Amino acid sequence: MKMLTRKTEDYLEAILNITERKGYARIKDIASELHITPPSVTEMMQKLAKKNLVFYEKYSGVNLTEEGKVIAQAVKHRHDTFTTFLEIILVPTDIAEKDACELEHHLNPKTIEQFSRFVKFVKNAPMYPKWLTHFKEYCKTGQHLACEQD
Repeated sequence: MKMLTRKTEDYLEAILNITERKGYARIKDIASELHITPPSVTEMMQKLAKKNLVFYEKYSGVNLTEEGKVIAQAVKHRHDTFTTFLEIILVPTDIAEKDACELEHHLNPKTIEQFSRFVKFVKNAPMYPKWLTHFKEYCKTGQHLACEQD
């Protein structure tokens, strides 16, 4: 996979998110999603098209190439992993979303893999782990619950 800038990854992820919601992405949709101007998006789409990451023609929609889609899905997976992890540790969703955007670009791939494993482990646990209940109580009260011995 190509080494890309954070900005490029953000564009690809935005295009993926928009097309998953609407079925297509337009310049104004991408600009709105990223809170930037349409001319900035147009300029970036031209650059991404030259790198064969998007299909872009002036006055029509934007689509990810196969390579662009693979990269966007990887970025989205990292983002979703960090958002879920932060929500597990009781970070409010709006903050978790913003912080996930930071984390998804700055951590070592091995660290990201371990976060992903941890989130998958917790989400697929056969029963709600007791330690999560204990953690929630600790966050509320600052006190550890008495643990039962098995």
